[in-house]
Amino acid sequence: MNNDLNAIKHSIGAGAAEEQSLTGTGKITQERFLALLRYHLRYTLGHQWGHISDEDTLRAVSLTVRDLMVDRMLETELRYTNAKAKRVYYLSMEFLVGRSLGNNLTNLDCLEVAESVMQQLGYDIDNLRDLEIDAALGNGGLGRLAACFLESLATLDMPGFGYGINYEYGIFRQEIDPVNGQVERPDNWRTQGTPWLVEHPDEFVTVPTHGRLEIATDRNGESKVEWLDCKYIRGIPADMPIIGYGGHTCNWLRLYSATSTHEFDLIQFNEGAYFNAISDKLSSENISKVLYPSDAVDAGRELRLLQEYFFVSCAIRDIMRRTIKNDIKVTHLHEYVAIQLNDTHPALAVAELMRVLIVEHHCTIDKAWKVTTNVMGYTNHTLLPEALETWSESLLKRVLPFHLYIIQQINQRFLDTVRKFYPNDEQRIRAISIIEDVYGQKMVRMAHLAIVGSHAVNGVAELHSQLVQTNLVPQFYEMTPEKFSNITNGVTPRRWLLKANPGLAELITKTIGNGWITNLYKLRDLEPYALDEQWVEDFMNIKRNNKTRFAKYVHDTKDIVIDPDSMFDCIAKRIHEYKRQLLMIMRVIHEYLSIIEDDKIPDVKRTYIFSGKAAPGYWAAKQIVRLANDLQNLIKDNPKVSAYMQVLFMRDYRVSLAERIMPATDLSEQISTAGKEASGTGNMKFAMNGALTMCTYDGANVEMLAEIGNENIFVFGHSDAEIHTLKTTGQYRPWDIYHANPDLRRVLDVFNNAEKLFPEDPGRYRWVWQSMLNQGDPYFHVGDFQLYLDAQNKADKLFLNKKEWGRKAVLNVARMGKFSSDRAIEEYARDIWNIQPIP
Repeated sequence: MNNDLNAIKHSIGAGAAEEQSLTGTGKITQERFLALLRYHLRYTLGHQWGHISDEDTLRAVSLTVRDLMVDRMLETELRYTNAKAKRVYYLSMEFLVGRSLGNNLTNLDCLEVAESVMQQLGYDIDNLRDLEIDAALGNGGLGRLAACFLESLATLDMPGFGYGINYEYGIFRQEIDPVNGQVERPDNWRTQGTPWLVEHPDEFVTVPTHGRLEIATDRNGESKVEWLDCKYIRGIPADMPIIGYGGHTCNWLRLYSATSTHEFDLIQFNEGAYFNAISDKLSSENISKVLYPSDAVDAGRELRLLQEYFFVSCAIRDIMRRTIKNDIKVTHLHEYVAIQLNDTHPALAVAELMRVLIVEHHCTIDKAWKVTTNVMGYTNHTLLPEALETWSESLLKRVLPFHLYIIQQINQRFLDTVRKFYPNDEQRIRAISIIEDVYGQKMVRMAHLAIVGSHAVNGVAELHSQLVQTNLVPQFYEMTPEKFSNITNGVTPRRWLLKANPGLAELITKTIGNGWITNLYKLRDLEPYALDEQWVEDFMNIKRNNKTRFAKYVHDTKDIVIDPDSMFDCIAKRIHEYKRQLLMIMRVIHEYLSIIEDDKIPDVKRTYIFSGKAAPGYWAAKQIVRLANDLQNLIKDNPKVSAYMQVLFMRDYRVSLAERIMPATDLSEQISTAGKEASGTGNMKFAMNGALTMCTYDGANVEMLAEIGNENIFVFGHSDAEIHTLKTTGQYRPWDIYHANPDLRRVLDVFNNAEKLFPEDPGRYRWVWQSMLNQGDPYFHVGDFQLYLDAQNKADKLFLNKKEWGRKAVLNVARMGKFSSDRAIEEYARDIWNIQPIP
């Protein structure tokens, strides 16, 4: 260790540190990094050097990095304030940020500094990074997209911030029981503390719920509404700094924890009623315990509604506090504030902003409505009817009576307007109303509330946006076509290439420079190297190294040996019937039976990799998880089959696991039923890391096909329009296909009677046979099966030609420029938010 480091080590160890050496946004040196590190070890954690665990060392390093970001966050805030910048606030139930240390070190451009300091102190920074637990603040694509968007906003020097919930347990930790499959365990991600969060208890928000309304009419005929006998929840904020690449701009993600305004009833406690004494506190704290509590029971539905309302109420109140602080008149709010609703979960923000404007800022309902619609934007993420949230009027009346009143007022005024355009068209009125009658029960449609309450509505892929306009809400599009647009999703290349695949990132930078890190279109400069045999060989050697590392991880964690020279064929995403993990399983069973019964040796050895979580209440999805695990265990114990194929189910899919899987994958499976997937972002991440894609004409796959080229991607299956025609005309007859295709028949017969696979329980998966043959095959597995096999045969043939496979893999990477979240954010900023970079 050099003399300067020794001097700082000595001085900080003695408890003396110059403040100027610890703060500021100047260059991050080894000396400064070490000074902050030892300060936190001694004064934050209370440890002597040399008597600390690896976990505490990780905390100290994380706190050091947080301090460096906080300096930049404060400077960024000053810059925005001086510029009187318009800001966007991104409201989302999920922010799937994953591990933060490596990403923050990368974006601060101090990874080498940290590596050097820790190496001289006897630590491997990579080992410390592996100790970090993923922040359990999200579940899937929705939350990961939100995290990418915040990072891109900061990288682009744009004033953009997030609001969400500081979940104590997140979604769940997935474990696999050998008999029952998926088991959900609490994901206590805070066991090491939360070094990335800066708490602000002084900026708490008090949120009213329940109670009753009194409505009176004043002398001018205006309705006056009072919300009485409310319960109250307190929201305590904590900020997670979000650093942009280069370390210049640092925005924040504000997360709220719920607690009671009445902590403790001492009288009840002293009388022995211990639980009752803290019941109010426990009930309030449940709101921020778990992401997406089950809505299968009434209590779960109420809790989920309270969750959604709690975080948007906290966000709206905090946004308005900042607005008033900066002397902004509410009538000009849209000139300084944009609010983006990430799916329907935050849709109550429309009613909450209306309430705050009317009650606290004394706006008329017309003025409040104009302000609200000018500020709000809504992103739709789904075409599945079951994913479009609805809440019963009876539940809203009990929990949020004021908001129900506002929604009813909004709906009445909106329908009055619709009737002016379309008189005597009550069918249209029923289709477009925010409130619908479902068998005598009135339900509030949150997607309709978000559409009516926003000035802009966007889909997240070209095909998805078309289907939103023509299939999902055509009446809205017909009335206000100018409100609708498309902004295709993207992912941050800093997380998903620079950090996740450092070997490939280094090769790219060495070849074309580092401009691609902030302008992904520059990857096009790699195209000529697809014809350079040595460069392609170097590229494929990096892929081979990534596969070897993943194989070691699999052996260490699952005690299964996989061959890095086999094709790594992966589907990693939320488990759902429409995402068609079952179709890939059908292919696995087809290969298995070909080996066992036909003695047919596959041309290509494959390792099939499955990973993803099933919603706790989704029985079929959990059965798919169980089936994948059953196949894993069946094949690994059969040497005749395992010599040519392996199946892996990688449990507890999360960001850090995705960062291992994606750089190692050869073939990315994006095989959802056409017309069901909004966009997908896993498809982009895999391709960015050099995987070829097996896909349907669905979501962003269509745009990837246009960018990458039909000859460099494996596309198969019926289109959405073809499926719709076949089903609506009665031409789709799965039984006929079953009888005509012996390969399909053999696979489906195994589901009907699994004696060949699972003799101890041959009827275990009969439901698959029933669904596909007797229940109309809702996700078109039967119709696409042979087309899928044909496309897989093409993939096998190409994989045997290593040079040609490598050339196409290079072109996949080179043509991914469109799919950066930076491009998506620039489009939102220009077309919806009207915000500018503040460099």
